[in-house]
Amino acid sequence: MAEFTMELNDEQKEVRDWLHGFAADVIRPAAAEWDEREETPWPVIQEAAKVGIYSLDFYAQQYFDPTGLGIPMAMEELFWGDAGIALSIVGTGLAAVGVLANGTEEQIGTWIPQMYGDAGDVKVAAFCSSEPDAGSDVASMRTRAVYDEAKDEWVLNGTKTWATNGGIANVHVVVAVVDAELGSKGHASFIVPPNTPGLSQGQKFKKHGIRASHTAEVVLEDVRVPGSCLLGGKEKLDERLARARERAKAGGERVKNAAMATFEASRPAVGAMAVGTARAAYEVALDYARTREQFGRPIIDNQGVAFQLADMRTSIDAARLLVWRASWMAVNGKPFTAAEGSMSKLFASETAKKVTAQAIQILGGNGYTREYPVERMHRDAAIYTIFEGTSEVQRLVIARTLSGMPIR
Repeated sequence: MAEFTMELNDEQKEVRDWLHGFAADVIRPAAAEWDEREETPWPVIQEAAKVGIYSLDFYAQQYFDPTGLGIPMAMEELFWGDAGIALSIVGTGLAAVGVLANGTEEQIGTWIPQMYGDAGDVKVAAFCSSEPDAGSDVASMRTRAVYDEAKDEWVLNGTKTWATNGGIANVHVVVAVVDAELGSKGHASFIVPPNTPGLSQGQKFKKHGIRASHTAEVVLEDVRVPGSCLLGGKEKLDERLARARERAKAGGERVKNAAMATFEASRPAVGAMAVGTARAAYEVALDYARTREQFGRPIIDNQGVAFQLADMRTSIDAARLLVWRASWMAVNGKPFTAAEGSMSKLFASETAKKVTAQAIQILGGNGYTREYPVERMHRDAAIYTIFEGTSEVQRLVIARTLSGMPIR
C-alpha cells in the first residue's frame, strides 16, 4: 500500500509537465473555436492520440498508479486547458471504466482497444446510463434487456440521454434492466459493438457549456448483442441476481449496481476536472488583478479583490486535497466510510462554480465578454454540479453513508 502524500514523484512531475504543455500549446488555443462550433474537436483528439495522451496505454498507466494520483493529476491539467475539449479527449474513459469495473479479462482486452482506435483512425466510446425519466434515480430505469436463450443474444430496447459521444461512438456501453422487480439491483451493463443494427442517435443537445463535447440521446430499438457482450458474463449475473432476491426476501442488504459501480470509481476524477477549471479561472483572474490598474494602482492592491483571490486559492487547494485523498483511498482499497468519493466531487464542483463566478467579477465587464476565457470557464463549470450525480445527490450519498442508511 502506497503512503498518502501530496508530493508528486519525479515521474509524475514529468507527466504533469508534459500534459500541461499539451494543454497550453494545443488545447487552449483551440478552445474558443470549438466552443463556438459546438462540434467534436477531432483534430485535437487526433493530436492527443499522436503524442500518446488519447490511448489505452496512457490511461492504464495513470489508472494503475499505486499512489492513486495519476488520474486526478492528468484530469486537472487537461481541464486546465479547456473543459469541453478535455471532455472530448477523456469522455471515452467513462465507458472504459464501466468495462474495467464490470467486465471479464477477455472483455477488457477485446473492447477497450476498440474504444480508442489508433492515431491514424481515432475512435470514441460512450457510457449510456441516464434516461429521460431516470437520471440520478437509477432505480427508475426503463431500458430493458431480455435474454434470447435460443440464440444466446440479449435484446435491448429503450432510450438513453445525456450520453457523452452518444451515437458517434464506435462502442457503446449500455446499462439496462434485466430484472425489474429488483430495482437498481436488477441492472446489468452491455457492450453494443460497432454498427449494430437498431442503435441510433437521437437528439443532439445544444448546451450552455462544454460545447466541444458531443452529448446526445441514444435510441435502442430491438438491438441484439451476443451473450458475450454482457459485462461479467451470464453466470456471474445469475449469481448476483439470486443473491439480490434472497436479500430482498430477508429484508434487504444493499447490493451495488452496475451504473453505481462506474460512478463511484469516477467521481474523484470528475472532482479533479473541476479543480482544473477552477485553477484556470483563478490564474486568469490573478494575472488580470496584477496588471489591471484603476485609480493609479493594480486592482490586487484593493482588499476586496485580494481577499477574493485568497479565498479562491484556498478553496482550490482544499478541493485538490479531498480529490487526492479519495483517489488514494480508492486505489488502495480503503472503504469510503464517509462517502469520501462523493465528498471530493461535491466540494470540487461547488468550488469550480464559485471560483469561475468570482473570476468574472474580478475582470468586471471584460469577464463578461468572450474576449476573455473566464465566461466560458464559468459556463463549463456549471456541469460539474450536475453530471455523474448532482450536488444534491452527493449530499444525499454522504448523509446516508454517515447515518448508515442504504443508498439505492
